[in-house]
Amino acid sequence: MKTLAELRPVYVVGIGLHPYQRPSEKNYVLLGLTAVREALADAGIAWPAVQSAYVGNVLVGMAAGTAMLRYLGATGLSIAQVENASASGSTAFRQAVIEVAGGFSDVALAMGVDKPGPIASGPGKAGVRGLVDDRVVPFTHFALLTQLYMEQHGATPEQIAKVAVKNHRNGALNPYAQRQQERTLEEVMEPPAVSGVLTRLQCTPVGEGAAAVIVMSEEGIARHGIEKSRAIQVVASAARSEELSGTLNFDVALTEKTTHDAYRQCGLGPSDFDVVELHDAFTIEELLYVEAMGFSLPGEAVRDLEAGAFDIGGRVAISPSGGLIAMGHPIGPTGVGQVAEVTRQLRQEAGPRQHPGARVGLTHMVGVGPVCVVHILQRPG
Repeated sequence: MKTLAELRPVYVVGIGLHPYQRPSEKNYVLLGLTAVREALADAGIAWPAVQSAYVGNVLVGMAAGTAMLRYLGATGLSIAQVENASASGSTAFRQAVIEVAGGFSDVALAMGVDKPGPIASGPGKAGVRGLVDDRVVPFTHFALLTQLYMEQHGATPEQIAKVAVKNHRNGALNPYAQRQQERTLEEVMEPPAVSGVLTRLQCTPVGEGAAAVIVMSEEGIARHGIEKSRAIQVVASAARSEELSGTLNFDVALTEKTTHDAYRQCGLGPSDFDVVELHDAFTIEELLYVEAMGFSLPGEAVRDLEAGAFDIGGRVAISPSGGLIAMGHPIGPTGVGQVAEVTRQLRQEAGPRQHPGARVGLTHMVGVGPVCVVHILQRPG
């Protein structure tokens, strides 16, 4: 099985977002085109230069990508719509990267766009029912995992909630974030609880928004005169779905395997990373995933968090965008938005939330399935 290291180098050269926000009357087309136009301007290219596009979405419907992108011009490019639950945007990015790495195109767009609406769940129609279907919703599942973590490692509800304090602080510095207000520990823990010890500010808001990323080959960079110093290389791309793991915490087992697949592809390990954007729809997820990825020893994530290891300027900045908890989770765009944030960090263009000297970053999304997608990006030189 080939890795990106054995194919053509691929670089992120343009990024753009429409701010994540509460549901509005704005059409999804306006959300998406805002992000794409910003990415084109960031790369310094015109729409006809794009040879293929992958559009991640869950809620806006069939053929949404084609109907949206024709407003930029009917150029005959290849367009594919991607749905992979919360990892839809991450999967769209992976497909764009693979297409350029494989030599099928030199310039590809990966984007995500969504607006809240009814979710037509495939698992609900599959005919194979689980023991807890319709009885344990996501926030209850993660509340139970929170309780288990506290019992196993002696953590307190206050320590868990400090994940949200950090991420709201980061989100307050991000003009694209849905939640842009710094919160105290007391505010984060204010009742009523959503489930168990998880309060509203420890859970992601699901709103609307869009994110876009343009990837290029070295040939494309040369042809279009892209400034090489702002081109960030994608050095690993890994994706997995469920397998027998012997644990009820399947997202953690899946995260561990997928992340270590990505590490092996590029020869990097936990100590090499400067910034990480991960799937923190609930506070407990950040703690579980940083341990699964090797950034903390088992049971030590809360202590590393309290010591400032995951702050901007700490050992490794976890979710400097604000993460899903503050940046938001419009579903389709979320994984692409993570790539945009890591790219911004590695370019040293993140302004007040810049992690000093950032050179290597990781993005991680899990989704219903379960599925997991991980990418590693590196600033050349």
